[in-house]
Amino acid sequence: MNIVVLGLSITSSWGNGHATTYRALVRALASRGHDVLFLERDASWYAENRDLPEPPYCRARLYRSIAELADRATADLRTADLVMVGSYVPEGIAIGDLVQREAGGLTAFYDIDTPVTLARLPSGDVDYIAPRQIPRYDIYLSFTGGPTLDLLQQSYGSPLARPLYCSVDPELYYPEPIEPQWDLGYLGTYSGDRQPVLARLMLNAAAKAPDARFVVAGPQYPDAIAWPVNVERVVHLAPSQHRCFYNALRYTLNVTRADMVKAGYSPSVRLFEAAACGTPIISDTWEGLDRFLTPGAEILLSRNARQTLTYLHEISEGNRREIGARARQRVLTAHTALHRAMELESYVAEAGLRTAEKAAS
Repeated sequence: MNIVVLGLSITSSWGNGHATTYRALVRALASRGHDVLFLERDASWYAENRDLPEPPYCRARLYRSIAELADRATADLRTADLVMVGSYVPEGIAIGDLVQREAGGLTAFYDIDTPVTLARLPSGDVDYIAPRQIPRYDIYLSFTGGPTLDLLQQSYGSPLARPLYCSVDPELYYPEPIEPQWDLGYLGTYSGDRQPVLARLMLNAAAKAPDARFVVAGPQYPDAIAWPVNVERVVHLAPSQHRCFYNALRYTLNVTRADMVKAGYSPSVRLFEAAACGTPIISDTWEGLDRFLTPGAEILLSRNARQTLTYLHEISEGNRREIGARARQRVLTAHTALHRAMELESYVAEAGLRTAEKAAS
């Protein structure tokens, strides 16, 4: 297929998890013979932190305004087999209107933030998609599965809502023989709704275990946060450093945003990346988690600092490694970027059949 993607960013991973997702998916699509053009707003905060300015597996083109996009990309929209607009794209509603007006093939909305989107849509506090546009996208691709898909179809009129979860590229994430530097680490940009969970599961544990080593990597954390002395801070890690980071941890912590917890069925990309590295995961809990990793065998669930410390102190080294190995095997059999690329192909075929049947009737 000839595919055009209008996403938040593929050239910069600074302060967002979208770039990692797009990179893995687009690379997998390219490996299956698809031609991908990625159109990205030239935002100043990304311009200063472009860690992949020219992806080798697609064409990346920057634009500065809707007018410039319309002028330079309309021909691409008209000739594409699939045009996909992502969540959190600046002026995404205007871009969606442009795509739905000019696209010659199928259109899709890729919501990497589905629970956030649906929580804000009723108040109109979403600037990247409008309710009126949802029925006009041929496919609604959602980072969240479960009941959310029924809501999108029954309440918002999507003709085809399907899950396209995040994934991992196993060529980039795998175990390495690195001596662990930290007992527990967390990788993620600051989020106000995640911070209390991070404090409960990790920072409180660090305060109770002064001899253990902890690390938090990610940008935008307020200066006012009081970090325990045994918690190291890393302001930013480029994706090229993530594998080394995970392999340097005895355990990693997974913390989920409140809207995702409420919706359930919303695995994060960090979950799959850590698992692919064979790093055992300690996670908060939410409905549907067991669809991706089996609690107790492939992932450990914690509700407080005491449970976190129990895992750190009482699980043998052999069992720790086995948990990580089982999680890695599970991810490699179901949650790689190649799996997602093939799923996307099947959804496009399904939508194309629906469109043909509708035209014939």
